[in-house]
Amino acid sequence: MQAIDRKAADSLIGWWIEAGVDEPVGESPRDWLRRSPTAAPLDQPYPVAMAEQAGTLAAFQDWLATGIGLPMDRPGAIRIAPQGIEGAKLMLMSDLPGREDAADGKLIGGEAWGLAKNMLAAIGIEPDAAYVASLTCFYTPGARFNGELEPCAAIARDHIRLARPERLLLFGDAPARALLGEPLAKARSRVHRIEGIRTVATFHPRWLLQRPSDKALSWRDLLLLMSEND
Repeated sequence: MQAIDRKAADSLIGWWIEAGVDEPVGESPRDWLRRSPTAAPLDQPYPVAMAEQAGTLAAFQDWLATGIGLPMDRPGAIRIAPQGIEGAKLMLMSDLPGREDAADGKLIGGEAWGLAKNMLAAIGIEPDAAYVASLTCFYTPGARFNGELEPCAAIARDHIRLARPERLLLFGDAPARALLGEPLAKARSRVHRIEGIRTVATFHPRWLLQRPSDKALSWRDLLLLMSEND
């Protein structure tokens, strides 16, 4: 096997971390596409009337905190509540929560939250003025989206509509695919509208911690988000 230098190794490791590989794997191959026998059925529809039944953001948050049969609610999952107030200056829509996030009890935690706060400060937004949400409120070690992206997107759209933020920032590839129908690489550098709200997609802070060179690109995304020009 050909040796690689430190820079190439760091780049490769960063790619795997962004892909969600944060646990050691065994020697024998595993069928990652095989449905767990204890997992919720993938064809279980999202209750489309939930937003109408909830009526308010507080009621919707209560449903996220106690609801049964939500997508990504798997055995051993840790449920993490969104944080923020209705009508926030900015709503952050994150990817799957990671191990550091769950340890902090936040949808964006650890070093990633530290970087996110710096990003917010750079555009003049206090952390308390941001609403932090995620495509799913569940953390399960090694979890991947396996058919749940569409129902998670439906829930996220209701969440966004009820939260009524002034602007929306999508963190990572999965939110871009779920809510914009495009991979992050294609969705970046453009203004979108979700539920009528000005939206921009950028790299997740976890990615930027591994790829600091992409911070300049993310800064452009932040400037675009706060601009009044489409």
